Amino acid sequence: MAKYLYLIRHAKSDWNFDLPDFDRPLNKRGLRDAPIMAKRLNLQNLRPDRLVSSPANRAISTAKIFAKELKFSEADIQEEAAIYEADVPTLLKVINSFQAEADCVAIFGHNPGISLLAEYLCDDAAIDFPTCAIGFLSFNIEQWSEVSIGTGNLVWFNYPKLV
Repeated sequence: MAKYLYLIRHAKSDWNFDLPDFDRPLNKRGLRDAPIMAKRLNLQNLRPDRLVSSPANRAISTAKIFAKELKFSEADIQEEAAIYEADVPTLLKVINSFQAEADCVAIFGHNPGISLLAEYLCDDAAIDFPTCAIGFLSFNIEQWSEVSIGTGNLVWFNYPKLV
């Protein structure tokens, strides 16, 4: 048995200083890159069973673009407040709480949490997630509660500028 996880950093956001960080929207580059990356994910052999996103505007907007490409409804996206500005222990707690029937989950989040989580799970020295990067991890486990340090294997990594 195995579990699979797509770690997705939100697409490039606007730095409008009149808005709180939580409310920052995607900028032109983010709106261009997210559909491209959603198509790249859709070409992979494994489609996510669930989409889980930070509720921050830039993350949920990225998740909605991916949902459209993957033929999910926006209502299928589970918002998880703990993902916003989360550190590794918080993100791990979110993952460990996933229900067993979901074999493949996509998480839409933020840096530095997403990059640090990938490093923690895969025992890799440095995995830097630029905006809209996707890391696909596999785990030789039966329950999400078994995900912990070094249990993951980075199978696929892609980002907008990678041709």
